[in-house]
Amino acid sequence: MGYEYKRILTIQDISCVGQCSLTVALPILSACGIETAILPSAVLSTHTAGFSGFTFRDLTDDMPAIKAHWQKEGIKFDGIYTGYLGSTKQIGYVKDILDTMGKDGSVKIVDPAFADNGKLYPAFDSVYVDAMKTLCPSADILLPNITEAAFLAGVEYREAYDESYIKELLAELSKLGCATIVLTGVSYAADKTGVVVYENGQLSYYEHRRIAKGCHGTGDVYASAFTGALVRGKSLFAAAKIAADYTVRCIENTQNNPEHWYGVKFETALPELIGMLEQ
Repeated sequence: MGYEYKRILTIQDISCVGQCSLTVALPILSACGIETAILPSAVLSTHTAGFSGFTFRDLTDDMPAIKAHWQKEGIKFDGIYTGYLGSTKQIGYVKDILDTMGKDGSVKIVDPAFADNGKLYPAFDSVYVDAMKTLCPSADILLPNITEAAFLAGVEYREAYDESYIKELLAELSKLGCATIVLTGVSYAADKTGVVVYENGQLSYYEHRRIAKGCHGTGDVYASAFTGALVRGKSLFAAAKIAADYTVRCIENTQNNPEHWYGVKFETALPELIGMLEQ
Protein backbone atom coordinates (compact mmCIF):
# COMPACT_ATOMS: atom_id res chain seq x y z
CA MET A 1 0.00 0.00 0.00
CA GLY A 2 1.77 3.12 -1.27
CA TYR A 3 -0.23 5.73 0.61
CA GLU A 4 -1.13 6.62 4.19
CA TYR A 5 -4.21 4.76 5.40
CA LYS A 6 -6.67 7.29 6.82
CA ARG A 7 -10.07 7.37 8.50
CA ILE A 8 -12.86 9.65 7.33
CA LEU A 9 -16.30 10.38 8.78
CA THR A 10 -19.22 11.10 6.49
CA ILE A 11 -22.46 12.56 7.85
CA GLN A 12 -25.64 12.26 5.77
CA ASP A 13 -28.84 10.25 5.50
CA ILE A 14 -29.31 6.62 4.53
CA SER A 15 -31.74 6.17 1.65
CA CYS A 16 -31.94 2.39 1.73
CA VAL A 17 -32.80 2.18 -2.00
CA GLY A 18 -31.88 4.80 -4.57
CA GLN A 19 -28.09 5.14 -4.90
CA CYS A 20 -27.53 8.41 -3.10
CA SER A 21 -26.22 9.77 0.22
CA LEU A 22 -24.59 7.11 2.43
CA THR A 23 -25.29 4.17 0.11
CA VAL A 24 -23.07 6.01 -2.38
CA ALA A 25 -20.56 7.65 -0.03
CA LEU A 26 -19.61 4.54 1.94
CA PRO A 27 -18.71 2.29 -1.02
CA ILE A 28 -16.97 5.03 -3.02
CA LEU A 29 -14.83 6.19 -0.09
CA SER A 30 -14.05 2.58 0.80
CA ALA A 31 -13.03 1.88 -2.81
CA CYS A 32 -10.63 4.82 -2.52
CA GLY A 33 -8.84 2.83 0.19
CA ILE A 34 -10.04 4.93 3.12
CA GLU A 35 -11.50 3.65 6.38
CA THR A 36 -15.01 5.14 6.32
CA ALA A 37 -17.02 5.84 9.46
CA ILE A 38 -20.61 7.02 9.11
CA LEU A 39 -23.05 9.13 11.09
CA PRO A 40 -26.57 8.68 9.64
CA SER A 41 -28.78 11.75 9.97
CA ALA A 42 -31.95 9.83 9.01
CA VAL A 43 -33.07 6.53 7.52
CA LEU A 44 -35.45 6.51 4.54
CA SER A 45 -36.83 3.48 2.70
CA THR A 46 -35.99 5.23 -0.60
CA HIS A 47 -34.90 8.68 -1.64
CA THR A 48 -37.61 11.29 -2.17
CA ALA A 49 -37.24 12.03 -5.90
CA GLY A 50 -39.71 9.92 -7.85
CA PHE A 51 -40.72 7.50 -5.11
CA SER A 52 -43.93 8.03 -3.13
CA GLY A 53 -44.99 6.73 0.30
CA PHE A 54 -41.41 6.39 1.54
CA THR A 55 -40.70 5.87 5.24
CA PHE A 56 -38.59 8.35 7.19
CA ARG A 57 -36.94 8.07 10.59
CA ASP A 58 -35.20 11.14 11.97
CA LEU A 59 -31.95 10.36 13.84
CA THR A 60 -31.18 13.92 14.98
CA ASP A 61 -31.47 13.11 18.66
CA ASP A 62 -28.98 10.24 18.37
CA MET A 63 -26.19 12.45 17.05
CA PRO A 64 -24.94 14.03 20.32
CA ALA A 65 -24.80 10.66 22.09
CA ILE A 66 -22.85 9.10 19.24
CA LYS A 67 -20.37 11.97 19.31
CA ALA A 68 -20.04 11.71 23.11
CA HIS A 69 -19.24 7.99 22.83
CA TRP A 70 -16.59 8.65 20.19
CA GLN A 71 -14.99 11.26 22.44
CA LYS A 72 -14.98 8.82 25.34
CA GLU A 73 -13.21 6.29 23.11
CA GLY A 74 -10.72 8.88 21.88
CA ILE A 75 -11.86 8.51 18.27
CA LYS A 76 -10.79 11.25 15.83
CA PHE A 77 -10.92 11.57 12.06
CA ASP A 78 -8.47 12.53 9.30
CA GLY A 79 -11.38 14.00 7.36
CA ILE A 80 -15.05 14.85 7.83
CA TYR A 81 -17.42 15.11 4.86
CA THR A 82 -21.04 16.22 5.25
CA GLY A 83 -23.88 15.77 2.78
CA TYR A 84 -27.66 16.12 3.04
CA LEU A 85 -28.74 17.28 6.50
CA GLY A 86 -32.41 17.25 7.39
CA SER A 87 -32.85 20.21 9.74
CA THR A 88 -31.30 23.32 11.28
CA LYS A 89 -30.88 21.37 14.53
CA GLN A 90 -28.74 18.81 12.69
CA ILE A 91 -26.63 21.60 11.21
CA GLY A 92 -25.85 22.77 14.75
CA TYR A 93 -24.78 19.29 15.83
CA VAL A 94 -22.68 18.85 12.68
CA LYS A 95 -20.92 22.19 13.18
CA ASP A 96 -19.90 21.00 16.65
CA ILE A 97 -18.57 17.73 15.18
CA LEU A 98 -16.60 19.57 12.48
CA ASP A 99 -15.08 21.85 15.12
CA THR A 100 -14.11 19.13 17.61
CA MET A 101 -13.73 15.66 16.03
CA GLY A 102 -10.95 16.18 13.49
CA LYS A 103 -7.32 15.27 14.06
CA ASP A 104 -4.68 17.95 13.65
CA GLY A 105 -4.44 18.62 9.93
CA SER A 106 -7.79 17.00 9.15
CA VAL A 107 -9.78 18.18 6.12
CA LYS A 108 -13.43 19.20 6.47
CA ILE A 109 -15.61 19.15 3.37
CA VAL A 110 -19.20 20.45 3.28
CA ASP A 111 -21.59 19.64 0.43
CA PRO A 112 -24.55 21.95 1.18
CA ALA A 113 -27.05 19.66 -0.63
CA PHE A 114 -30.18 21.81 -0.31
CA ALA A 115 -31.05 23.18 -3.77
CA ASP A 116 -30.73 22.76 -7.54
CA ASN A 117 -32.01 24.30 -10.77
CA GLY A 118 -32.71 27.63 -9.08
CA LYS A 119 -34.94 26.20 -6.35
CA LEU A 120 -34.65 24.92 -2.79
CA TYR A 121 -35.49 21.27 -2.22
CA PRO A 122 -39.08 20.94 -0.93
CA ALA A 123 -38.10 20.37 2.71
CA PHE A 124 -36.03 23.57 3.02
CA ASP A 125 -36.60 27.33 3.47
CA SER A 126 -34.62 30.52 4.05
CA VAL A 127 -34.14 29.64 7.73
CA TYR A 128 -32.34 26.46 6.67
CA VAL A 129 -30.17 28.42 4.22
CA ASP A 130 -29.19 30.83 7.02
CA ALA A 131 -28.28 27.87 9.24
CA MET A 132 -26.17 26.35 6.45
CA LYS A 133 -24.26 29.65 6.23
CA THR A 134 -23.06 29.07 9.81
CA LEU A 135 -21.48 25.77 8.71
CA CYS A 136 -19.29 27.43 6.06
CA PRO A 137 -16.61 28.82 8.44
CA SER A 138 -16.08 25.31 9.84
CA ALA A 139 -15.41 23.89 6.36
CA ASP A 140 -12.01 23.79 4.69
CA ILE A 141 -13.70 23.13 1.34
CA LEU A 142 -17.25 23.94 0.23
CA LEU A 143 -18.82 21.87 -2.59
CA PRO A 144 -21.94 23.72 -3.82
CA ASN A 145 -23.69 23.72 -7.15
CA ILE A 146 -24.53 27.13 -8.67
CA THR A 147 -28.00 27.27 -7.08
CA GLU A 148 -26.65 26.54 -3.59
CA ALA A 149 -23.83 29.04 -4.07
CA ALA A 150 -26.29 31.75 -5.09
CA PHE A 151 -28.54 31.14 -2.07
CA LEU A 152 -25.58 31.11 0.33
CA ALA A 153 -23.90 34.14 -1.22
CA GLY A 154 -27.08 36.22 -1.49
CA VAL A 155 -26.53 36.62 -5.24
CA GLU A 156 -29.37 36.36 -7.74
CA TYR A 157 -29.48 32.95 -9.44
CA ARG A 158 -29.10 33.02 -13.21
CA GLU A 159 -29.86 30.34 -15.78
CA ALA A 160 -27.52 32.03 -18.25
CA TYR A 161 -24.22 33.45 -17.03
CA ASP A 162 -20.66 34.22 -17.96
CA GLU A 163 -17.31 33.95 -16.19
CA SER A 164 -17.72 37.34 -14.51
CA TYR A 165 -20.91 36.12 -12.80
CA ILE A 166 -19.13 32.99 -11.55
CA LYS A 167 -16.26 35.13 -10.21
CA GLU A 168 -18.72 37.41 -8.39
CA LEU A 169 -20.58 34.42 -6.98
CA LEU A 170 -17.42 32.82 -5.62
CA ALA A 171 -16.05 36.08 -4.22
CA GLU A 172 -19.29 36.72 -2.31
CA LEU A 173 -19.51 33.12 -1.15
CA SER A 174 -15.96 33.17 0.20
CA LYS A 175 -16.98 36.03 2.52
CA LEU A 176 -18.89 33.47 4.60
CA GLY A 177 -15.54 32.19 5.83
CA CYS A 178 -14.60 29.34 3.50
CA ALA A 179 -11.67 30.31 1.28
CA THR A 180 -11.67 27.14 -0.84
CA ILE A 181 -14.69 26.30 -2.99
CA VAL A 182 -15.31 23.68 -5.67
CA LEU A 183 -18.30 24.89 -7.70
CA THR A 184 -20.00 22.16 -9.73
CA GLY A 185 -22.20 22.31 -12.80
CA VAL A 186 -20.54 25.34 -14.39
CA SER A 187 -21.43 25.41 -18.09
CA TYR A 188 -20.28 28.06 -20.58
CA ALA A 189 -21.40 26.08 -23.67
CA ALA A 190 -24.49 23.98 -24.39
CA ASP A 191 -22.62 20.69 -24.79
CA LYS A 192 -20.07 21.23 -22.02
CA THR A 193 -20.09 21.52 -18.25
CA GLY A 194 -17.43 21.48 -15.58
CA VAL A 195 -16.14 22.46 -12.18
CA VAL A 196 -14.49 25.65 -11.00
CA VAL A 197 -11.88 25.36 -8.25
CA TYR A 198 -11.57 28.58 -6.23
CA GLU A 199 -8.57 28.74 -3.94
CA ASN A 200 -7.19 31.90 -2.32
CA GLY A 201 -9.03 34.07 -4.82
CA GLN A 202 -7.70 32.17 -7.86
CA LEU A 203 -9.97 30.27 -10.28
CA SER A 204 -9.17 27.17 -12.33
CA TYR A 205 -11.73 25.42 -14.54
CA TYR A 206 -12.02 21.81 -15.67
CA GLU A 207 -14.46 21.38 -18.55
CA HIS A 208 -15.88 18.08 -19.74
CA ARG A 209 -18.68 16.66 -21.88
CA ARG A 210 -22.20 17.42 -20.76
CA ILE A 211 -24.73 14.58 -20.85
CA ALA A 212 -28.16 16.07 -21.52
CA LYS A 213 -30.14 13.72 -19.30
CA GLY A 214 -29.27 14.25 -15.66
CA CYS A 215 -29.42 11.50 -13.05
CA HIS A 216 -30.37 11.54 -9.39
CA GLY A 217 -27.53 11.16 -6.89
CA THR A 218 -24.69 12.40 -9.11
CA GLY A 219 -23.92 15.22 -6.67
CA ASP A 220 -23.29 12.62 -3.97
CA VAL A 221 -21.20 10.54 -6.36
CA TYR A 222 -19.11 13.59 -7.23
CA ALA A 223 -18.63 14.75 -3.62
CA SER A 224 -17.67 11.25 -2.46
CA ALA A 225 -15.15 10.71 -5.25
CA PHE A 226 -13.70 14.19 -4.73
CA THR A 227 -13.32 13.60 -1.00
CA GLY A 228 -11.77 10.19 -1.55
CA ALA A 229 -9.24 11.50 -4.06
CA LEU A 230 -8.32 14.46 -1.86
CA VAL A 231 -7.84 12.35 1.28
CA ARG A 232 -5.75 9.93 -0.81
CA GLY A 233 -3.33 12.82 -1.39
CA LYS A 234 -4.38 14.22 -4.76
CA SER A 235 -4.22 17.99 -5.24
CA LEU A 236 -7.41 20.02 -5.06
CA PHE A 237 -7.65 20.42 -8.85
CA ALA A 238 -6.69 16.78 -9.51
CA ALA A 239 -9.37 15.58 -7.08
CA ALA A 240 -11.96 17.82 -8.74
CA LYS A 241 -10.99 16.46 -12.19
CA ILE A 242 -11.00 12.80 -11.08
CA ALA A 243 -14.42 13.20 -9.49
CA ALA A 244 -15.80 14.85 -12.64
CA ASP A 245 -14.44 12.16 -14.95
CA TYR A 246 -15.74 9.41 -12.67
CA THR A 247 -19.21 10.96 -12.43
CA VAL A 248 -19.45 11.27 -16.22
CA ARG A 249 -18.51 7.61 -16.56
CA CYS A 250 -21.20 6.63 -14.03
CA ILE A 251 -23.84 8.51 -16.06
CA GLU A 252 -22.61 6.97 -19.32
CA ASN A 253 -22.89 3.50 -17.80
CA THR A 254 -26.52 4.20 -16.87
CA GLN A 255 -27.72 5.69 -20.17
CA ASN A 256 -30.26 3.83 -22.29
CA ASN A 257 -31.69 1.96 -19.31
CA PRO A 258 -35.09 3.49 -18.49
CA GLU A 259 -35.66 1.03 -15.65
CA HIS A 260 -32.69 2.53 -13.81
CA TRP A 261 -34.17 6.01 -13.42
CA TYR A 262 -33.49 6.43 -9.69
CA GLY A 263 -29.68 6.76 -9.67
CA VAL A 264 -26.47 5.91 -11.51
CA LYS A 265 -24.65 2.60 -11.77
CA PHE A 266 -21.65 4.01 -9.92
CA GLU A 267 -20.45 0.55 -8.92
CA THR A 268 -19.66 -0.39 -12.53
CA ALA A 269 -17.13 2.45 -12.80
CA LEU A 270 -15.34 1.90 -9.47
CA PRO A 271 -12.43 0.06 -11.13
CA GLU A 272 -11.81 3.14 -13.28
CA LEU A 273 -11.91 5.41 -10.21
CA ILE A 274 -9.34 3.20 -8.48
CA GLY A 275 -7.20 3.36 -11.62
CA MET A 276 -7.34 7.18 -11.67
CA LEU A 277 -6.22 7.29 -8.04
CA GLU A 278 -3.21 5.09 -8.77
CA GLN A 279 -1.91 7.25 -11.63
